[in-house]
Amino acid sequence: MAKKLMILFGTETGNAEMLAEDACSSAESNGFEAEVRGMDEITVEELCEVQRLLIYCSTWGDGEQPDNAQDFFDAVSECSASDLTGLNYGVLALGDTAFDLFCESGKEWDALLEEKGANRLVERMDCDTDFEDDAEFWTEQSLEKMATVE
Repeated sequence: MAKKLMILFGTETGNAEMLAEDACSSAESNGFEAEVRGMDEITVEELCEVQRLLIYCSTWGDGEQPDNAQDFFDAVSECSASDLTGLNYGVLALGDTAFDLFCESGKEWDALLEEKGANRLVERMDCDTDFEDDAEFWTEQSLEKMATVE
């Protein structure tokens, strides 16, 4: 039976969505049953059922969550400290070093998931505007680690 993998993206310009779609293709070719959703297309209840999660999230404005991520971020923030126990995750953060709060949204997701009991299976990667090679490397490493989760 194929291992399920949820891939979520938070984006304003489409870069995180593109990376999430690429990750889905890679995951499927590595035997995963992968699903991509925008952060505005999932509920906290659904997240609590997920065992393997990759997040691709860009930072918007002055360190803010993208529009499609803010409501979901707020909802997950309301969870209790153990609601996400059993969730294995990794976060790829997109940002621009020209801004003070570089990759802040991804950093916030990484900290929030850990705070709610999830297991950081893959170390967060913070990517600058030239992100393609780093993101591809991180995705490959992440899929290898996710494949080890029973």
